[in-house]
Amino acid sequence: MALRHHTFRLRRSTAAALGLTGALLVTTPTVAAATPLAPFGSGSAAFGSTAPEIAEAPRLASVDNFRDIAGTGDGYAGFAGLHVNRGVFYRSNALTPNPEDLATLESLRLTAVYDLRSDGEIAAKADILPAGTAYRNIPVLDENPGTDYSFLDTPEKSLAYLQDAYRSMVNDATPRAGFGRLLTALADTPGPQLFHCTAGKDRTGWTTALLLGIAGVPRETVTADYLLSNEYSAASIAASLAYISAAKGPEAAAAVEPLITVDRSYLDAAFAEVDRNYGSLERYLTDGLGLSPNTVTKLRLKLLG
Repeated sequence: MALRHHTFRLRRSTAAALGLTGALLVTTPTVAAATPLAPFGSGSAAFGSTAPEIAEAPRLASVDNFRDIAGTGDGYAGFAGLHVNRGVFYRSNALTPNPEDLATLESLRLTAVYDLRSDGEIAAKADILPAGTAYRNIPVLDENPGTDYSFLDTPEKSLAYLQDAYRSMVNDATPRAGFGRLLTALADTPGPQLFHCTAGKDRTGWTTALLLGIAGVPRETVTADYLLSNEYSAASIAASLAYISAAKGPEAAAAVEPLITVDRSYLDAAFAEVDRNYGSLERYLTDGLGLSPNTVTKLRLKLLG
């Protein structure tokens, strides 16, 4: 498989491949007081929801992986059966809305947008921001262009490579620093906020998993939410695979598919690395990402308070 214009430098263990996965998807034709943390998905929190009712996030034709991290309906159940508040944190792929979708985003009154992409990704597709929204770039991956990845010529190799990339996203210094900065900013900034990467599935998916974990959402629910990227981006994924199949053949498309979709094994690999190296989500957040217990409590209050 030799796909054009997508390269990255190999390292023994790298998260940089996650920038590649979004590029493969979007450069082809698209279709329209401190409180200790409880263990992941267990325990209770002394919070009561007094937030006003917020409408469910709309589907956006031009930003297909946009959604509210709280889920639909009453929101995901977290600690003590409390539901995650809607209208607090939104997630998406590259923020390039058409005029109609831009108007919808402006109606959400977002205070900040956090772009997790590298300089190269931003240069290829810069954000279009809603009026009055602050922009902050917090790259969470090293930018490592220059190495051909044509060795990813089977689905099995691509699957294994992404699993390793997720492990590196947990362990490598640059991602840990980036995710720590992002979560701190989300805690400290008032109002509804949005974070995104290129495809809205890997860097954004991990951020969402951490926030839902802080809220005490069960891991099985977190995984189900993570896998929704395959549904939300189904049309773009299908268009990309059709393009690659026509240009390079069905075997090339099959090899690329694990790179432009999400798989349960990716998130499992990341959480297994958290458990192996930190013992708990709490230790990963504080020791790995450098969050203070007060920051984690602020996030939990936003999510459940």
